[in-house]
Amino acid sequence: MGERTTPSGLVLVETLVNTFDVEAGRDALATPDGLEALMRAGDVALTADDMPAVVRLREALRAACAAHTGRAMPPRSAADLTDLLAEAPLTLHVDGATGNATLHPAAGLTGARALTARVAASIAAAEADGTWRRLKACEAESCRWAYYDHSPAGRRRWCSMQLCGARSKMRAYRAKRRTT
Repeated sequence: MGERTTPSGLVLVETLVNTFDVEAGRDALATPDGLEALMRAGDVALTADDMPAVVRLREALRAACAAHTGRAMPPRSAADLTDLLAEAPLTLHVDGATGNATLHPAAGLTGARALTARVAASIAAAEADGTWRRLKACEAESCRWAYYDHSPAGRRRWCSMQLCGARSKMRAYRAKRRTT
C-alpha cells in the first residue's frame, strides 16, 4: 500500500493550518523558518504587515476543517473566511488544447491577498473534485491539526488514532469507569 498523502491542491491549506501547533503553543509564522516554509508552499512573499490577515485566514480555515468533522463552524469564523476569500480575486483560465477550465489567482496580487487567492483557488478545485470535505481538523481540543481523511467512509475524527484517538478513547473509558 502506498503512502497516503494530501491531494496536491489541498497541501497549501493543510500547511497553512498546521503552522500553529495548538498542543505546544508554537506558531511557525513567528519564526523565519516557518514563514519561509509557508512562502514556499504558497509561492508568495509575505511581510510582517501580512501576518494579521494570514493568521485570520489560518484560524478560519481551521474552523472550516473542524466543520468537516461535524463540528459547527462558529459564525465569526465563517464570516471571516467568507470575507477574506471574497477579497481574493480569481480568474478563469480555459486550456486551449483540452477545453478544461481552472481558477487561478488574478494577476498582480501580492502578500496576504496572493496567498488568500491561492487558497481560494485550491478550495474551489477541491470542492469541485470532492476532496475539500475530507480535509479536517483533529477533534482533540489540544491538537486541532489539519489532516486529510483517507478512510473509506470519510468519517475519521482524529489526526492519529495512535495518539489523539487513543487519548480520547482512554479519557472516555476512565470517565465511564468513574461513574460506575
